[in-house]
Amino acid sequence: MSLTVAIQMDPIERLRIAGDTGFSLMLEAQARGHTLFTYTPDRLTLRDGAVTARIRPVTVRDVEGDHFTAGAEERVDLSSLDVVLLRQDPPFDMAYVTTTHLLERIHPKTLVVNDPAEVRNAPEKILVTHFPELMPPTLITRDRAEIEAFRDEFGEIVMKPLYGHGGATVFKTGVGDPNFGSLYDLFAGIFREPWVVQRFMKEVSAGDKRIILIDGKAAGAVNRVPAEGDLRANMVRGGAAAPTDLSKRELDICEAIGPTLRERGLLLVGIDVIGGNLTEINVTAPTGVRAIKKLGGPDLAAQLWDVIETKAAGPK
Repeated sequence: MSLTVAIQMDPIERLRIAGDTGFSLMLEAQARGHTLFTYTPDRLTLRDGAVTARIRPVTVRDVEGDHFTAGAEERVDLSSLDVVLLRQDPPFDMAYVTTTHLLERIHPKTLVVNDPAEVRNAPEKILVTHFPELMPPTLITRDRAEIEAFRDEFGEIVMKPLYGHGGATVFKTGVGDPNFGSLYDLFAGIFREPWVVQRFMKEVSAGDKRIILIDGKAAGAVNRVPAEGDLRANMVRGGAAAPTDLSKRELDICEAIGPTLRERGLLLVGIDVIGGNLTEINVTAPTGVRAIKKLGGPDLAAQLWDVIETKAAGPK
């Protein structure tokens, strides 16, 4: 079965392919004989109920600096395609939210991965709060008094913006920190949304585990170890990738959240687990697929395409 597949993504020219999950999905799709197109979110248009985009046909190859060839741009009704992969990176702002409203018009006639309405309704740091029994103590607020009371209770805390991504603007603070007031004022001026505030987990020094779930089932994992002197394990922030196995606790976490992910049509999800505590459920453009395969783990791109092909062939 040959599918027509469009990838909504950041400019393909700027991809760092070595760690890009979207690119691994493109390579696998092409190897299966599917026809690939790409477009950036600014090429989306809604007119008279039809969602179109200016898309380019592409072929891809796993060669850094020479990873694609693109054809001429053409305007296409996206409902005429089989699959759209929603793969642009956050920030999860109103521009991102708007694309989910537009793509919702074509799904599921055109299978959008992940389901755009559920992506909109399940921001990474909010969906996770449906499972408080799996999480460390967590607070979502802008209220300084609430944050200070939480800090007094737990001593050391980590703060990050609710719609932040990639480990940016994450900081640790504790009782008596003379910088807290200045940090609070700085971030209150920069971000309009609340913060996520969590009890600091010293176990992060041993790694922040990224677990990939495909259609609600644990499929593979990579342990991301923070760089010396940094609490952030994100690989874009210098975290080192290491092979890992899943503990019973981590498998239990996946079992607990799997039905919710399947019900929401979230086919590709990356969760973050520190010391047996679930901290995020990433649904926008989760990463880790290439790192897992490079470290000798399973080929998750192939597993995901098995699921996509089955769903694309099913009743609409």
